[in-house]
Amino acid sequence: MVASLENKIMYKLHVTIDKGSGFCFGVVYAIAMAEDILKEEGQLYCLGDIVHNDMEVARLRAMGLEIISHDQMKELHDVKVLIRAHGEPPSTYRVAMENNIQLIDASCPVVLKLQNRIRNSHENGENILIYGKQDHAEVIALKAQTGDKATVFQDIEELDLSKLPASVTLYSQTTKSKGKFHQITRSLRDKGLEVRPHDTICRQVSNREEELRAFARAHDKVIFVAGKKSSNGRMLYKVCKSVNDHAHFVTSPEEIKEAWFQPGESVGVCGATSTPQWLMEDVKAKLISF
Repeated sequence: MVASLENKIMYKLHVTIDKGSGFCFGVVYAIAMAEDILKEEGQLYCLGDIVHNDMEVARLRAMGLEIISHDQMKELHDVKVLIRAHGEPPSTYRVAMENNIQLIDASCPVVLKLQNRIRNSHENGENILIYGKQDHAEVIALKAQTGDKATVFQDIEELDLSKLPASVTLYSQTTKSKGKFHQITRSLRDKGLEVRPHDTICRQVSNREEELRAFARAHDKVIFVAGKKSSNGRMLYKVCKSVNDHAHFVTSPEEIKEAWFQPGESVGVCGATSTPQWLMEDVKAKLISF
């Protein structure tokens, strides 16, 4: 037991939390709206997870937030329902009107602007490609702006180029990699397509890539904290891993292993735009305890 205690004291890890990590303004806005209503009324419905982080969702559930599906919303009447930052398709607003549901709309302004741009392109008769995750809430709402006629893909290999029109308009899910978006644009052009690219990636997300590379390089080890459902988290973790082989992805402090570290190492803690600050602080406390 004494040997174990001495071993813990010897680690003395130098832990730094990345100042740029954590909630983007869209998530901050949505959670603040939810907290205000929950403090006043003690109950609120939310259409899907308010943020792709199970621990933050659990915290808000304890305050009275109830996560519902689109099918469950159809059965509700005369209640308040929060729309999260990802945005919603037109059908959600129709259901709300029919069922006298008051929508608390916390859709991210960046996402709403993108929805409008895609809808205008569709109305202009353009053939739309969306670089994004097929079943992601944001992408479902984006595709709905085209009457579900847009083609969604994550990798160019998913596209049947022989069936694509000669001219396409390319958009992106707001949390995707800027580098890969431009790589896709070049690849499509190399294959003979006329491409009108619209880089619609949120700058709060895209600017994080270079900042995270510098942060990951500056530390011996990196602990990247994010929810398993977070597309942004997976993308930014890959950015860290590309410059630091000793980057580890965790969803909670309990997943961290002492065996990952050597005494006196510097450890950087960072996360996705859906990672709460309090969770990164808990991770730091766990590391300092070794």
